[in-house]
Amino acid sequence: MKRSIISALTTALVVGAASTTFAATNPFTDVPAGHWAYDAVTRLANEGIIEGYGDGTYRGSQNITRYEMAQMVAKAMAKTSSGSVNISRESQTDLNKLAAEFRPELNNLGVRVAELEKHSDFVKWTGEVRYRYWNDKTKDDSKDKKTNNQFQIRLFPTAEINSHWKAKARFTATTDLKADSTTDLRLNYLFAEGTYGKYTFNLGRMPLYTYVDSGMIADDFFSGLGVVGNFTDNFTGRLNLGRWRNTSFGATKDTTISSDYYGLEFLYDSKKRFNAGIGYHYFKSDDFKTVTNGSNKAQVLTVGAGYKINDDIKIDAAYAHNSKADNHKSAYNVEVNYKGANRSTPNSWGAFVAYRYVGSYVSMAPTYDSFGLRANKKGFEIGGTYTPAKNIWTKLSYFHGKTFDNDSTDKTWFFRTSFYF
Repeated sequence: MKRSIISALTTALVVGAASTTFAATNPFTDVPAGHWAYDAVTRLANEGIIEGYGDGTYRGSQNITRYEMAQMVAKAMAKTSSGSVNISRESQTDLNKLAAEFRPELNNLGVRVAELEKHSDFVKWTGEVRYRYWNDKTKDDSKDKKTNNQFQIRLFPTAEINSHWKAKARFTATTDLKADSTTDLRLNYLFAEGTYGKYTFNLGRMPLYTYVDSGMIADDFFSGLGVVGNFTDNFTGRLNLGRWRNTSFGATKDTTISSDYYGLEFLYDSKKRFNAGIGYHYFKSDDFKTVTNGSNKAQVLTVGAGYKINDDIKIDAAYAHNSKADNHKSAYNVEVNYKGANRSTPNSWGAFVAYRYVGSYVSMAPTYDSFGLRANKKGFEIGGTYTPAKNIWTKLSYFHGKTFDNDSTDKTWFFRTSFYF
């Protein structure tokens, strides 16, 4: 027991001193500033996977020792293996290439660092403090005007079960600043996630996000089984089976729907310029009878595609149709994005303009915050995002359009700022 404690303390001291003692007596040659690893590390640093020197900087214009580079890679490997960060397939490829390049150095340092961090804490916590503001004006006979101020704190625990399985959850506490006394605390989701080769299995209550149309159909939660298959680096399939319950269905926020649900999506991403997908979502509930011409089903077919004109400009488009609805049964969205704020990159920013047509009986729980009443609206939205400092992300947008039922003009200002930790 004493020997294990001494070994662990020794390893911790080695890690802490790596950038000073070992850098001074480093036995390996320098990595020149033009080496391909710099580009890979920069991409990983922008995603918050590699942390640089520990002082918030990454000195990409300077030569770096192979030992220092290996130390960064080792810590990134520890974070991704523990599940404390989410990593894309492209970034995972970069990390694998870096691990192969610096394998000798990692054998001397990285394995011990990874094992120390892996077993130091089996439960990882991340979180977000979010502020949102809406100013929603409807110009009709009532001249309705609504403003909302809302604070949220979201906590995301991830617990390691074994080499294949993790448990994930989200707790959200919401305070309505306008009402002052209204506070809501809930467990949004709780599920087990298991990964076996190319397949990931989720069991429990989990996020429901329609990737094909970028959340135009749903950005919500459901209970049941979810399966993701990464068949190739470019081709992914998703299957969801279970129950869906939503308390803000339709054009207003006073209708509750509880239904059987299954969804199937196939997505292709070239990783360069083009991506496309197709999805089918099936809902069955007696609650639909009042809105779908007597049918108790909703059958939604959705397609989506995106194209990068260059590294800064991307066009996305999506269309969906509910074959069982008698009205409000179609939705489409066309959006042009310029750059985009990255929460890990201070002073990064982006802008977008979009035309959205969202019928409430096809877009079950759309992701568009600035829509106020969420659906049964059509019009233009323009906005921008900005990161004033690391892990602080802001968005400002304006929607100008009309509602379906009475053709009244709708104008909505929306602001959000998020603090991530």
